[in-house]
Amino acid sequence: MKKKYKHIFFDLDRTLWHFDENSKKVLNDIYTHFKLDKSINSVDEFIEKYQEINEALWSLYREDKVTKDELRWRRFEDTLAYFNISNPKVASDMGDFYIYHSPRQTLLLPETRSVLKYLSKKYKLHIITNGFEEVQHIKLKESGISNYFDVVILSEKVGVKKPHPYIFKKAFLAAGANAKNSLMIGDDWYADIYGAQRVKMDAIYFNFNKLEHKNSVQKEISCLSELYEIL
Repeated sequence: MKKKYKHIFFDLDRTLWHFDENSKKVLNDIYTHFKLDKSINSVDEFIEKYQEINEALWSLYREDKVTKDELRWRRFEDTLAYFNISNPKVASDMGDFYIYHSPRQTLLLPETRSVLKYLSKKYKLHIITNGFEEVQHIKLKESGISNYFDVVILSEKVGVKKPHPYIFKKAFLAAGANAKNSLMIGDDWYADIYGAQRVKMDAIYFNFNKLEHKNSVQKEISCLSELYEIL
């Protein structure tokens, strides 16, 4: 795959920035800060239910069925409701706490820094993300990897989310790239890989947890270090 690319586009969350572990850290802090132990038996039970509700709401957000602002508070309000806690003010405060502290966590996926350093000497690197605009730049800066990327494309600014073809075309335009000389790397098959396929762009599916699937992929990896051999 190394013969023709000039530009590599990365997803951010769960591809470079370790969303799951960083999120767990902040959710643990929320459990302690808001004294949820008085109503919820364990932090693991709280986190498991939150993650289930959050994933469902993110699916609705990607389909434009809930707004960003609604997602931010409702994921906590619905989680609290599951545990028979009705307190919209606390749910809103939890949402604010999460949005402030989450992007300031700095754990990256294994080999991220070394792989970015290696690739940046050979290719122009960019980000295409569906994450919230006000937090994605903080993640890049706080984790110390923002300097590797020429262009950061955010779905909120473009007006559509991956896998819509327009966000990829907008990224090409901003980076001075095209589908033939570009490669997409991401963990979300639907958003990243299918999105790239829709604009006839090569893509590598980053399946960190080695989940079984039957999706069509051009190339699949489970560790970013595999990119040394591919690129």
